[in-house]
Amino acid sequence: MAIIKRPIINEKFTARQKDGVYGFEVDKQADKLQIRAEVEKMFGVKVDKVNTMVVRGKTKSRFMKGRFVTGKTSSYKKAIVYLQKGEVIDFYANL
Repeated sequence: MAIIKRPIINEKFTARQKDGVYGFEVDKQADKLQIRAEVEKMFGVKVDKVNTMVVRGKTKSRFMKGRFVTGKTSSYKKAIVYLQKGEVIDFYANL
């Protein structure tokens, strides 16, 4: 089971990286201790604390081909990881 699915790279988390705050999309059954251990193992950093939240899917509608089509985005679990002072994760090192 892959605990960390992908990093969340958007304006908000990019601005907070200088403070050691990173966001990840994680498995829905993962708890804070598992997320902490996985981040420390994958990136070789020390984690200070982890906050988690479940982002609920939204209903979306669009007018297409003369009728309304409705759908739903998928829900996921998000983890906000706070690193200890001086620790940095470089997502672009292995490119």
